[in-house]
Amino acid sequence: MFSCVQMNTCAMVLLLCGAAVHSFRFDELIKYVDDHQEEYVQTLREWVAVESDSSDVTKRAELYRMMDMVGEKLRKMGGKVELVDIGEEQLPDGSSLALPKVVTAQFGSDVNKPTVCVYGHVDVQPAQKEDGWATEPYNLTEINGNLYGRGASDNKAPVLAWIHAVEAFKALDMDLPVNVKYLIEGMEETGSNGLDAMIKSQKSTFFSDVDYIIISDCGWLSKRPALTYGTRGNCYFFAEVEGPKQDLHSGVYGGTVIEPMTDLIGILDTLISPSGTILIPGIRDAVAPFSDEEWKMYQDIEFDVESYREKIGVEQLMYNNKVELLAHRWRHPTVSIHGINGAFSAPGTKTVIPAKVTGKFSIRQVPDMDPAVVEKQVTDHLHSVFAKRKSPNKLKVKMIIGAKPWLADIKHSLYEAGKAAVKRVFNVDADMIREGGTIPIARTFQDVTEKSIIMLPIGGFDDGLHSQNEKMSRYNYIEGTKMFIAYLQEVAQIKKD
Repeated sequence: MFSCVQMNTCAMVLLLCGAAVHSFRFDELIKYVDDHQEEYVQTLREWVAVESDSSDVTKRAELYRMMDMVGEKLRKMGGKVELVDIGEEQLPDGSSLALPKVVTAQFGSDVNKPTVCVYGHVDVQPAQKEDGWATEPYNLTEINGNLYGRGASDNKAPVLAWIHAVEAFKALDMDLPVNVKYLIEGMEETGSNGLDAMIKSQKSTFFSDVDYIIISDCGWLSKRPALTYGTRGNCYFFAEVEGPKQDLHSGVYGGTVIEPMTDLIGILDTLISPSGTILIPGIRDAVAPFSDEEWKMYQDIEFDVESYREKIGVEQLMYNNKVELLAHRWRHPTVSIHGINGAFSAPGTKTVIPAKVTGKFSIRQVPDMDPAVVEKQVTDHLHSVFAKRKSPNKLKVKMIIGAKPWLADIKHSLYEAGKAAVKRVFNVDADMIREGGTIPIARTFQDVTEKSIIMLPIGGFDDGLHSQNEKMSRYNYIEGTKMFIAYLQEVAQIKKD
């Protein structure tokens, strides 16, 4: 019979041996990733070559091909793959066009393991060389360790990194530490048409055994890896002012009619002050207070205000203090005026009085703002200021988008796992950040599936998403794949509630 001391010693030896094996296997996975990085870059090159622009219906065949490529890649890895039909898109001319199918895949179904669902998209923003690209946007080009191409960072490389992570386990004949599901769509850049309905319809099927949802459609704030725990919502408005029955000559009619453009500019000017203060009554009433704990977290984030200013190319920012700048970028509402439809905008001159003009603006909202309340506040405000002008013209206000903000609990085990994975691969502590933009699918997942969500980015702060010369660094792509491998192992340690 063993004594207590012998039993404890034996247990300790087994524990240390287990830890050593665990560490060795992780090292083996990392070596596999390093040895196959050229293959990973080539696969990204093949994916970037597909012009999967979801905003251009003439390229819809390319988008269909892209979804087929994703499905085939996952199928060859041994996944249980399905291409889910999500219906049709109604076009402005009254015709309809099939939406690209959503790819779902499953690896593992062990009831004793947690199940994660990785979300991503493989559609892209428009891009042409003449827009100002230094390279051909659909020909992945490596320069000084950066992989330039449309969709490289948003979101093809992150999607591939998640695929490579599972692929490494499969290639080395290792059991996945968790069950992994994928949900990859092709319409994110134009509003994820059809996806909300698909998620709702599969709540009790595809999502029934999912414990956690991971989104990697975002980026770091600086060179330091980050975990994202919040995004702003977006209320997008059209304000239409209509006057005469047709456009008028300004020389013949100017001075005799009240012009719609003058009315529109007048009411748009009442939305925000020169210093950035929103002038819509009640708009800030529901904004969650900025706590001392949050202030301290912002203070510790790696972020250089001057570098940010220089990168944008402006002489002056709204705020020079790091905490204030980040707070107004992430967790305060903002108003942005985007454009005016109906106005003359071509080169040269045209002395016209537009008969109808539509101003386009948006309000990024934050917790605990409600889009329905914002819609009423904006509509009431604009009709009130328009009435004071005593104009005979007609005003119509319509909210086109009403996406809610999303906020996660940074104390959740998912984020502790993320911190551990970042530390293991990058040997630094992760910054905890928010996104100023909107990722509506996060809130949809939260509201419909009621699952815990984390945003786990690998994109760089200077990747140029939606802009010219978009890129993903080779370093982030490869090390990000390793981090995803580490994260799967960390999630396996989470004890279910």
